[in-house]
Amino acid sequence: MLFFASEKYPLEDSFLKYITEHGGGTNAFTSSRDTNYHFDVNADSFEEALDRFAQFFIKPLLSEDAVEREIKAVDSENQKNLLSDTWRLNQLCKHLSKDSHPFHKFGTGNRDSLEVRPKSNGVNVRDELIKFYKEHYSANLMNLVVYGKKPLDKLQALVEDKFQDIRNIEQSCFIFSDQPLSLEHLQMLIRVVPICDDHAIKVEWPITPGIRHYKEIPTEYLGHLIGHEGEGSLFYILKKLGWATSLWTDEYSSNMDFAFFQVFIDLTDAGQEHMEDIVRLLFKYIDLIRHSGICKWIFDEMAAISKMAFHYQDKTPPLGYSVGIASNMTIFPTRDWLVTSSLPSEFNPSLIRTMLEELSPTNCRIFWASKNFDGQTDLVEPWYGTAYSIERLTESSIKKWMEGVPDENLHLPVPNRFIASDVSLKKVQEKVKFPVLLRKSPYSLLWYKPDTMFSVPKASVTIRFRCPNACYSLEAGVLTDIFTWLLSDYLNECAYYADLADLGYNISSTSSGFQISVGGYNHKLRILLETVLEHIAKFEVKPDRFSVIKERMIKNYQNFKFEEPCSQALHYCSSILTERSWPLTEELEILMQLEPKEVSNFTPTMLSRAFLECLVAGNIESQEAESIIQNVEDIFFTGPNPICKPLFPSQYPTNRVIKLDEGMSYFHSTEGLNPDNKSSALVHYIQIHQDDYTSNVKLQLLSLIAKQEAFHQLRSVEQLGYITTLEQRNDQGIRGLQFTIQSTLKDPKQVDSRVEEFLRLFESKLYEMKNDEFESKVNELIAVKLEKFKNLWEECDFYWAEISGGTFKFDRIKYEVSALRQLTQPELIKFFDEHIKVGSPKKKTLSVRVYGSSHTSEFTAERTETVGPGSIRIDDILSFKRSRPLYGCFTGGFNYMQSCRIRTSTTAAESDE
Repeated sequence: MLFFASEKYPLEDSFLKYITEHGGGTNAFTSSRDTNYHFDVNADSFEEALDRFAQFFIKPLLSEDAVEREIKAVDSENQKNLLSDTWRLNQLCKHLSKDSHPFHKFGTGNRDSLEVRPKSNGVNVRDELIKFYKEHYSANLMNLVVYGKKPLDKLQALVEDKFQDIRNIEQSCFIFSDQPLSLEHLQMLIRVVPICDDHAIKVEWPITPGIRHYKEIPTEYLGHLIGHEGEGSLFYILKKLGWATSLWTDEYSSNMDFAFFQVFIDLTDAGQEHMEDIVRLLFKYIDLIRHSGICKWIFDEMAAISKMAFHYQDKTPPLGYSVGIASNMTIFPTRDWLVTSSLPSEFNPSLIRTMLEELSPTNCRIFWASKNFDGQTDLVEPWYGTAYSIERLTESSIKKWMEGVPDENLHLPVPNRFIASDVSLKKVQEKVKFPVLLRKSPYSLLWYKPDTMFSVPKASVTIRFRCPNACYSLEAGVLTDIFTWLLSDYLNECAYYADLADLGYNISSTSSGFQISVGGYNHKLRILLETVLEHIAKFEVKPDRFSVIKERMIKNYQNFKFEEPCSQALHYCSSILTERSWPLTEELEILMQLEPKEVSNFTPTMLSRAFLECLVAGNIESQEAESIIQNVEDIFFTGPNPICKPLFPSQYPTNRVIKLDEGMSYFHSTEGLNPDNKSSALVHYIQIHQDDYTSNVKLQLLSLIAKQEAFHQLRSVEQLGYITTLEQRNDQGIRGLQFTIQSTLKDPKQVDSRVEEFLRLFESKLYEMKNDEFESKVNELIAVKLEKFKNLWEECDFYWAEISGGTFKFDRIKYEVSALRQLTQPELIKFFDEHIKVGSPKKKTLSVRVYGSSHTSEFTAERTETVGPGSIRIDDILSFKRSRPLYGCFTGGFNYMQSCRIRTSTTAAESDE
């Protein structure tokens, strides 16, 4: 409500419009301890943005009609969350607490809580908002973080000028005088019926807030051990028994007055039958920690990792950094606002033991979620309608429960061999601005980009295995997926230690094979990479783990029906546009029939022919980069027992994009997969061009100008739905514009018509735009493009997109900025008229409409309607794709390798600019 308007800036949504048009974003949230308002914007526009922002805390308008519309927006957001198991369980935890405690309240809001109930009680919501604002929005309770390019003195003067008129009524800070849980809410087993077909256990304890002891980190110490995944850990044993697929620990709802510690375990079907054994093992591990004593070496290891992470932290986007500090200021002393708990320094065994005693069987409650409980519960949480039942656990029953603990070899972790000890920076012989093609062979291409910007002891290695046998069919795609899942599963016990030491890895299937990436401190990076490569080279299927992973993958497929309708619409859109994509139902059928032997037979076939594309970047010298890739080739291609052979030119895998016809509007309509979800969704996609500097910037500029206008009209004014976005879409170099809207108010066909009506309104605004406003928008986009990479990972992501996409336009920013500076307003209007304007003979549109349960009659009616001229209904996606031409592919065959050589020489020549 505050962001809508103020007395000084009364035009509604003008703040959002200003921020969006000047390269920024804005949002707000309320946590258990504060409300946080924030924005970011281009540096040149910061002063005016700050003035607009300040006025919300000086003289906001809070108009009556805006209140009504915002209630609808809140209700729309709540509708989106009603079928989310995360939101449902969170509210159930709140519901099962003291009625008198604020924690018990509804965590978000809906039309019933913000309009229906207040009106029935004669309460004016706007009056209550104003009253709340006047009572609580006092300067002495506010913290402000300003992050800018100007010197500190000038920033301080700016703040004093803009914010001096905020009222200070010396309001006292709200304090929770009581704990949210009494004994009545503990010692209970709560059976919960989830939406998704999953099984899970959550064990929760009320604890002393860890924030009170941020130098001693008792909660982090215990969470580190209970949540460990290395050999001998609780998760390792549960995984070995085939009972769990994940385990994590967390302190949540943490403030100075109360907090909870939770252990969350995702169960397999077998684990569901051993819930009591799993809880016994959890408490056995907690007893192990108690009897092993509080280990100083573990604390020291955690402190060393934290210290290194703090001193070599990556630069992050200013917005997130500022948001974090503003929250820190409410709980940390001034000297630690920037450090917080990043530098634990006080080993206090007695304090850790005290907190360990709070994690007792009699001080907890257990949430057990499973579809198996459907029809067996007798209670319903009022806000989300979650079905549950409660079983009371007496101390004697708990004690009996804890007897008969499975005899498993639980033990504490061993010292972490992946912690970096060499953080020296390598010497770069020459300043290289862009990646260079360092090495080329029949087996691989190696692109190399040393760190010349960030000066951190970190590196990244990404290797894409292009394997034609991995993607030629539906079966091959499913087999490749399960191969990558199994590989990650096998690596977990070892790689978990690396992850703790800020050295991570990722393995994923791609449209042309699979990809591995390793990143973090460079000192031990090669050890982790070689571990991953060894597991690939010696891959074997373990039948017990195959069964667990297969079960998990099947549930992922089956739970897709519970995804938001907008997610389903986006999936169908991608399926229509992408040449190599398969129906989920067919993939699921293949998966359900899959046996271990089939994966064993497939893996050597998949690896038999391959070509590797590699990017090595960061704090690594060129000789080491070459050595890394030479070692990869030795393992897979040239060693005594080669696994792979090089590709023939005809084998190079591609995945092309469907080309839509000019002047045609295609649409695919389907019912939502979850009959309990009332929401419908639309994806309205306009296909425009293949990657080209000039066309790219025209599309980007139009998107920048239209984005806020679309949000204001379609969400704020028409209230179509909380999820309302306009963004660019890029499918392997094929660019377009995409609206995504989820709505309970209107059916997808109606929403589609509202999108077209918006484009007509926007057309008028674009034609009427003054030249100085056009130039301002161009400059804002240029400023966004010229913003430097903030860290090594941003830089690597940018260059890897060019490499994996086969475009190799490493200097893309330079040429797109040049194209922007030459762009004229008539050229932009012409681009709009040709490709986006309603009724344009060159326009190519695809609408994907997913009908929710509240619009079933409209879906039935649409299916019987006659399709008008210029429109094509897509009933069978596969048949449609077979009938369509395809765009050319940048990575089509080995010819692109020649372009690598040409581009590399160009890049090298320009690298000193």
